[in-house]
Amino acid sequence: MTYVTEDAVWSGTWVAERLGVGLEGDEGLRGLLGLALRRNPKRAHLLVSNVLGKHVPQRPSVVHAAGHDLGVRVRELLGDEEARRAVVLGYAETATGLGHSVADGLGLAPYLHSTRRPVEGVERAGGFEESHSHATSHLLLPEDPGMLAGDGPLVLVDDEFSTGNTVLNTIRALHERFPRGRYVIVALVDMRSPDDRGRLVDLAREIGARVDLIAMASGTVRLPDGVLEKGQALVTEHESAAVPQPSGERAPVARVELDWPREIPDGGRHGFTPAHRAALRAALPGMAARVADALDGGARRVLVLGFEELMYAPLALGVELERRSGSEVRFSTTTRSPVLAVDDPGYAIRTRLAFPAHDDPADGPGTRYAYNVAGGGFDAIVAVVDSAADTPQLHADDGLLAQLSAHTGQVLLAVIPSYVPSYVSERSTMLPEPLRGPAFSSYAPEDVGWLLQDLSDVTLEAPTEEREEAIQSGGAHYAESLPVEYQPSAQYQELFRAALDTSAARIARAVGTVTETVLAERSPHPVLVSLARAGTPVGVLMRRWAAHRHGLDLPHYAVSIVRGRGIDANALRWLAAHHDPADVVFVDGWTGKGAITRELADAVREFEEGGGPAGFSPEIAVLADPGSCVRTYGTREDFLIPSACLNSTVSGLISRTVLRADLVGPDDFHGAKFYRELAGTDVSGDFVDTVAARFDEVADAVDAQVKEVLAADRAPTWEGWAAVERISEELGIHDVNLVKPGVGETTRVLLRRVPWKILARKGAGADLDHVRLLAEQRGVPVEEVAELPYTCVGLIHPKYTRGATGADGKAVAAK
Repeated sequence: MTYVTEDAVWSGTWVAERLGVGLEGDEGLRGLLGLALRRNPKRAHLLVSNVLGKHVPQRPSVVHAAGHDLGVRVRELLGDEEARRAVVLGYAETATGLGHSVADGLGLAPYLHSTRRPVEGVERAGGFEESHSHATSHLLLPEDPGMLAGDGPLVLVDDEFSTGNTVLNTIRALHERFPRGRYVIVALVDMRSPDDRGRLVDLAREIGARVDLIAMASGTVRLPDGVLEKGQALVTEHESAAVPQPSGERAPVARVELDWPREIPDGGRHGFTPAHRAALRAALPGMAARVADALDGGARRVLVLGFEELMYAPLALGVELERRSGSEVRFSTTTRSPVLAVDDPGYAIRTRLAFPAHDDPADGPGTRYAYNVAGGGFDAIVAVVDSAADTPQLHADDGLLAQLSAHTGQVLLAVIPSYVPSYVSERSTMLPEPLRGPAFSSYAPEDVGWLLQDLSDVTLEAPTEEREEAIQSGGAHYAESLPVEYQPSAQYQELFRAALDTSAARIARAVGTVTETVLAERSPHPVLVSLARAGTPVGVLMRRWAAHRHGLDLPHYAVSIVRGRGIDANALRWLAAHHDPADVVFVDGWTGKGAITRELADAVREFEEGGGPAGFSPEIAVLADPGSCVRTYGTREDFLIPSACLNSTVSGLISRTVLRADLVGPDDFHGAKFYRELAGTDVSGDFVDTVAARFDEVADAVDAQVKEVLAADRAPTWEGWAAVERISEELGIHDVNLVKPGVGETTRVLLRRVPWKILARKGAGADLDHVRLLAEQRGVPVEEVAELPYTCVGLIHPKYTRGATGADGKAVAAK
């Protein structure tokens, strides 16, 4: 089969003329290879393949056929019996897709590729060095430890053989641990010298095994004396000359949901079986159709761009898209390798895009590259990454997506869930399934799943004044006990009902706005994860809005986050084992000064640094953001949210969460109690039903408000935090943790802490009726302030004393 034809100008001419490098060999070799230069102290020149799909965009069908046909030749060489016992091993990063394609041609062989991305908890089955490469260390991390232990042939696949050193290193390392009688080496081109060919023969004799070699073409590279130094000088002279200029305005970037089956690995890093291959083949038409539907109708020329080692998944997608699309489809991938770009027809790398690494690599941050993309005339680019690489760096102003958007008319981002071997995720799968009502909580089972353990039978409540003293003295953490649940008086319950009736439409409008913003910006199929417990009623309402307006059945879970202790890491592990972390959207009720916003960002970072699955975004979506601490919100007004008026009786009868070492072990979820005995006063269902009943009424207002929100500059200003620091200093408190801004946080102070006094904005009106009633019952003064950034602020004095008591006989703090 003829894969490529030589152009009028060979893409190795520029290097050959300047360095005297010669390419000699089989007919058609120059059609397969061009030449470029790179900054590498070991080898200046780079053989650039036209059929590999790495540096040169090529038709996906051509890229796949090159490997597939080599695999057919391997099968013919081995015969059916040995072919059925073979294992195929590809080399990272360049030959991962080629190795997959060879395995396709071989038929029933399982496939594994080496990797430079270590995965915590995965035992190494081996490793080896690639001496001439820009990044040398290879790891072998098969999910099945016995994958390489059989006695069938091992088929090793690389894009080129230059010296044979990599193959020699691999065979020696693996034969010592997994001896076998036959090896087959496969490459697109064999460029070894006669001496190097003899070394492979010697190795076969040394280990007593048969070693065969199959290549599409063979030849040699003639290198004159001093070529390395001359090449480096040329790189220095030209390396800033070919910086592609943006075409004008940046193209829009949008996600396209592939619905990649989670049971299919994203690549061969941990092994890829014939069953995986069959399942992927069945899923590809649907995934390609979703990409085709998302492309602009005028996208005549489309590039599917893979990501470093992630070559085969986007290649297979590109092949299917080419088959079903009327567009001219090309395929290539990003790379770690720095190569000189020269905009000359006789040079293989015409343009280069450089961008920061976006997958938190083990070897630290660095620069990554996409070649021959800018200036390629692509109307649309489909960037395909795994979820571990869907990081803020990918979306940064200088990140890959921004770079692509400056050189095309449309950018689509497709994220494939990063595959985690089953024995690594065993700890996650051993965790219990979420608790659901009516066994745990008064919410319907489909409304929310609680990633908590049930501590209902444990006595955890302590008198409010004792808890306050212990917390402020440092003798205990607030999450180690529970306050006695506040039992509202008849008068207070009437206030709640009146507040709900008055504000239901306002709440519904905020619910709609935050939900639509999430669907537009975060994910079309988000996994809602509310921060228990204030976030849970909001998560239930967001789920109901998505179902009512869009027919979506969104998963919703509640997890624990504790100030100073972080988020429940086991809950995150459970979520990562059952959903794509990139789809998770954390939900809370409101922001005060933004302490939990910061806590969550720190906790997610520490979770990933500790080896937890990557991809969770720490950005919270809240109903109300009076503190200006988040980008995704329903409103930034500080008004009464009726769910803040009560505790468990508006939150499914669930207590606040508990984290105590004698109750929560290293493999447990955080705990909470289900107050079944309070069912008679439960209004959890009434609250969400009353708000949801106003959804149709506010639909038009939500649509208008969402347009304004999406067009606005919503960068957090942290005004709330600054205001709290100012209040803390002016009143001599000197501890921002004892200043609780906003209606919701003030209500919490009155219900669960020992308050000192309440600051209320002058003329706040009915929004503070419940606060005034609670303050009266607790004997807490309410001081009106003319200029206050919040409707009210609750204060806890640091100098807590038992001696002062309020009108209800409860201890209060004295100034």
